[in-house]
Amino acid sequence: MSVMLLALSMALLGCSNESVDKEGANASSESSNMITFAWPRDVGAMNPHVYNPNQLFAQSMVYEPLVSYQDGGELKPHLAESWEISEDGTEYVFNLRQDVKFSDGTSFNAEIVKKNFDTILTNLDLHSWLGFIPMITQTEVVDEHTFKLTLKEPYYPTIQELAVVRPVRFLGEAGFPEDGDTSEGIAQPVGTGPWVLDEYKVDEYAIFKRNENYWGELPNVEKIQVKVIPDAETRVLAFEKGDLDLIYGEGVISLDAFKQLESTENYETSVSEPVATRQLVMNTNKEQLSDVRVRQALHYGFNKEAMVEGVTSGLEEKADYILPTNFPYTSNVDVTTADYNVEKANQLLEEAGWKLPEGKNIREKDGKPLEFEIMYDSAESIQKVMAETLQSEWAGLGVKLNIVGVELATQVERFKANEFDMNFFSNYGAPYDPHTFVNIVATKGFGFREAISSYPNTEELLNQIDEVKQTTDENERQQLYTTILGSLQDQGAIVPISYIKKIAIYQKNVSNFTFPANRDEHPFTGISVNE
Repeated sequence: MSVMLLALSMALLGCSNESVDKEGANASSESSNMITFAWPRDVGAMNPHVYNPNQLFAQSMVYEPLVSYQDGGELKPHLAESWEISEDGTEYVFNLRQDVKFSDGTSFNAEIVKKNFDTILTNLDLHSWLGFIPMITQTEVVDEHTFKLTLKEPYYPTIQELAVVRPVRFLGEAGFPEDGDTSEGIAQPVGTGPWVLDEYKVDEYAIFKRNENYWGELPNVEKIQVKVIPDAETRVLAFEKGDLDLIYGEGVISLDAFKQLESTENYETSVSEPVATRQLVMNTNKEQLSDVRVRQALHYGFNKEAMVEGVTSGLEEKADYILPTNFPYTSNVDVTTADYNVEKANQLLEEAGWKLPEGKNIREKDGKPLEFEIMYDSAESIQKVMAETLQSEWAGLGVKLNIVGVELATQVERFKANEFDMNFFSNYGAPYDPHTFVNIVATKGFGFREAISSYPNTEELLNQIDEVKQTTDENERQQLYTTILGSLQDQGAIVPISYIKKIAIYQKNVSNFTFPANRDEHPFTGISVNE
């Protein structure tokens, strides 16, 4: 599950159906310096301010942020050369680059930055999921290349949230519709980024050409062609035929197909650092799961390493922490890891009063069986196989696990409505976490807050989560995150399973492929194709 879940869960489905189809577009356009790759969906209307069906990687090719998210969570200047934050954490002054032009030749300046922010604020309900946006009380042009943002209270993740792909990226003046409301569509996709949409046929292909007037380092390749191929097996066949140079992303082909292609040694492959943690969330509102000993027993009671190795063919790795440790503020979390230990699991269940009656294979307490339901996304084969593995392993402990596959929208709604025993989830990744994850935990009506309701320190945790967002002291912030993440995990309602990774497989003549630190960014910055 990717940031798509965030969009669904926060009802971020506003989007435009307009297109920028170019007459006479030729899907077979050939270039000796072009990368062709496949994507399961159309790139969308290329509107920087809205969500589905606009595709994140494509939006990031054309539109740029004030701040960029780099490896290790480092936040670097991008369209803003520098920034200053007031001592109380409520005022942000951005010094903008002076050498930046939009792809149509118009200037990037504080006026257009303000216009983009004000348009986003006009549709606050659409964008309020991003924490700093509802905090904004004023946008101000200080001078041509200085922009000021004022918040109603301190919110430290502001700079980090400015690095996300949408909605705070910048559309040129010519891209705005007459009424200025981009939530209903844009006139044309005019950005400052290294790529310009050149040719486009809905549901067939899009070709992006290099922006020769780009202010930064020019891409090595002249064009990127995106072929829309919805079926994963068809993508593999197209790649094997040589019709594609690159397959990239999460879940874009099956792990078996990736491993098979890798084994031929005919292609180059790359696997990213962890981009998210696959988690199992246990609902402590349910009587049987309100006992921490039961939750811990279930954690001890399955061989996580063997399951992850078997289900993902070693592509993912066993997760010891609920957030990957390559995110900001996550590397110092001190938790007790639960290694596979059936004896310990049985001991904890016995201590919790769950006995195995003679002649039965399901534990009971006060005449009730130890029985749960696990919900998974029916379109996610990995979740299904993991659920089946848990079912088998826990049966050996005397625990009955019922498995139910549902559509993603149903999974999200049931989670929010607290209508679940156990649920698969994954965090949002860079640049959203850790703050977005802990914010969601504290949000009523999402699922997590209800799931941790029986924690003995719930109120203390919620206060700490509220406090960490307003910290202006870096050391205090680190300590708060260490405490919050450690407590969430040690209480056993959020079980880390595996670290999700992106894959890439590409032809031998493609070189310099690197994964972006931002989970949603495009991967074409330095990529080359050799003759």
